Amino acid sequence: MKVIGITGGVGTGKSEVLNYLERKHGAVVCQADIVAKNLEKKNTICYRQIVGHFGEGILLENGRLDREKLAKAVFSNEEERKVLNAIVHPAVKKRILKLIKEQEKKGTKLFVLEAALLLEDHYDEICDETWYIYAEDGVRRKRLKLSRGYGDERIDGISRSQKSRDEFLNQCDRAVDNSRNFDDTCAQLDSIIEKIQETLNR
Repeated sequence: MKVIGITGGVGTGKSEVLNYLERKHGAVVCQADIVAKNLEKKNTICYRQIVGHFGEGILLENGRLDREKLAKAVFSNEEERKVLNAIVHPAVKKRILKLIKEQEKKGTKLFVLEAALLLEDHYDEICDETWYIYAEDGVRRKRLKLSRGYGDERIDGISRSQKSRDEFLNQCDRAVDNSRNFDDTCAQLDSIIEKIQETLNR
C-alpha cells in the first residue's frame, strides 16, 4: 500500500484533489481534521482534557465544544495553542496509524492522508511521499471570498500563520498546481499516479 500525505495552504483546493483521487483512483481518504473532530466529541478523553484546561466557557448549550470559541482562545495565544495541540495531535496520530494498518490488511492500494499541519506534526514520517497542493495567491483569495466569505484581512492573517510556498516546496516530494481549471489538475494527478503504479509493478 502506498501512503500519500497531502498538504497545502487554505484555499488551494485540497478537497477537490481528495475527491478526485477517491473517485478516479480508488484511494481511501483520511482527513486529520475529521479524525480530530471525532476524537473531540462529547465525553471522549480529548473532550474532557480540553474542557478541563479551557473551562466550560468553550461549550455550547448542549455540552458540545463551541469550535469558534475554542479557535478564538488559541488564535492569538501561542501557549494555549500548544496546549490544545498537545492534547489532540498525539491522539489523532495514534488513530491514523491504526486506520493505515486496517486498510493495509484489507489490501488497499492507495491511502491518502490530508492534514494542514502534515509537516509540522511530522506525518511525513508515516507517509511514503508528500504532495504540496498550491494555487496562485489571487486564485486562493477569490476562492476564499466566494466559498467562505473571508475578507482580505482574515486571509492575510491565515496566510501568515502557514508555511510559505518555498517552505512547502522544499519539504514535499511533489507539487500539484491547482491554479487553473480542474481538468489541468486532474491531468497532473493522473500522471503522478501512473508513475507511482509503475514503481509498484516493478
